[in-house]
Amino acid sequence: MNRTAVDSEGAWFEPEHIAELRRRLPIPYVDIVPVRTDVDGAISEVGLLLRASGTGQIVRAIISGRVLVHETLREAIARHIEKDLGPMAMPRVPASPVPFTVAEYFPTPGQSLFTDPRQHAISLAYIVPIDGETEPQEDALELSWLSVQELSETTILEEMDGGHDIIVRRALAHAGMI
Repeated sequence: MNRTAVDSEGAWFEPEHIAELRRRLPIPYVDIVPVRTDVDGAISEVGLLLRASGTGQIVRAIISGRVLVHETLREAIARHIEKDLGPMAMPRVPASPVPFTVAEYFPTPGQSLFTDPRQHAISLAYIVPIDGETEPQEDALELSWLSVQELSETTILEEMDGGHDIIVRRALAHAGMI
């Protein structure tokens, strides 16, 4: 598919229309855990963004965003990585990406492990190795590459909200790292 056919700004509906749709329908998303790997393909580092949350708090986050109309999952993954990590990130997105888990976000806290106050969203989560140069883009304040050991020995994952810490833990467990 021609990537220019997809609205690269993500504004596939007017703000009022997407707000109404979010109240009525589950929205498809992708959650992406960017990683650096060693020569054997094992995860050596996980990339976490620092950004302002919808409530005005500064939180750690993974790459996350909705899938646009007429966009493949692979295209959505690549678009969100470029949007958050820059055009030189060089992600290794497989031809047929398979999620390692599915997260169902609800606007009501306590309904699941994942919350998004804006909407009910169903997100397919992917681990994506990044080979190129990265720098925070858009609304990200910082990008930190943290070793698996740092993540397990510090409280950094507690700085995440909405359940993103659970996604990172599941990613590391799926990769046999914890």
